[in-house]
Amino acid sequence: MSANQGTKRAEGLTIVVPVFNEAAGLAVLHHKLVALASRLRDQRGLATEIVYVDDGSRDETFAIARNLPAEGVDVQAISFSRNFGKEAALLAGLDHARMNAILFMDGDGQHPPELAEKLIALWQDEHYDVVYTAKAHRENEPATRRLFARVFYRVLNFNVRQEIPEDAGDFRLLSPRAADALRQLPERNRFFKGLSSWIGFKQIRVPYEPAPRAYGASSWNLRALLGLSIEGLTAFSAAPLRIASILGVLLSATAFLFGSWILFETIVLGRGVPGYPSVMVAIMVIGGVQLLVLGVMGEYIAKILSELKRRPSYFVAESELREANKASKPVSREAAE
Repeated sequence: MSANQGTKRAEGLTIVVPVFNEAAGLAVLHHKLVALASRLRDQRGLATEIVYVDDGSRDETFAIARNLPAEGVDVQAISFSRNFGKEAALLAGLDHARMNAILFMDGDGQHPPELAEKLIALWQDEHYDVVYTAKAHRENEPATRRLFARVFYRVLNFNVRQEIPEDAGDFRLLSPRAADALRQLPERNRFFKGLSSWIGFKQIRVPYEPAPRAYGASSWNLRALLGLSIEGLTAFSAAPLRIASILGVLLSATAFLFGSWILFETIVLGRGVPGYPSVMVAIMVIGGVQLLVLGVMGEYIAKILSELKRRPSYFVAESELREANKASKPVSREAAE
């Protein structure tokens, strides 16, 4: 359970921005978010705050975040004790939000703040609880990455009751009741896209084109994406276990048919069956499948062990609140789940 689940939150919107080594472009992004907050205040009377969650950056990201001006909008800067991952940063933003509705955005500038106004309009005017964005297409990505994404979502949504929308991103808005529902989910191994879809309520998809990254390089390499994919599958889907079971049934059926054919050749046709090649192939196939199934089971057992340990999802080393037109309030050595 989140440490701040029972906190009374004000009417308004919290913009949560996880950041990791984004020192070069953070000031530019903040300027755009302040302008967005000003428009929301003037046009919709919506109180807004911004929460930057620094996921253990190795550059000056937190130093910049803690000194960003509170120009008509409250600003929180939170720094983890180390790198805990983006899912933990999203959870920290959820925990520390002081407003009851939440908008999640990336800190690399690829999520256009202008589109946020459309998400907010769908929430306030049409009463959607979860307004999520998704890539309009993947035509500019390598063919291997498009294939990987397609296979991932096919496996993730295999034989499930609540499907996770394909190509959906973390750029999304949660209404107050959707945010409260998300806080009630107690697991440590979190897959934000899956959880925000699983809670239900009234949801809508908004296609968009990600803006080019203006500063720095993405930390999402192939290894990181593969790790996130495994995390999502094991935390949110039993499909790998089902596929392993199906593979075992198919292998057993194949072995039975092959054994029947060998008996037929030997007893009826009187032919000798070469032993060494067939035995070696059978051993290698069966051994490979067994190792694959053990690996899949091991991933799930590791997640069970992690949940049983009940370790906090993150630790906050420093945090600072800069209220509009007021002095900042530093807080240090804060621990939270």
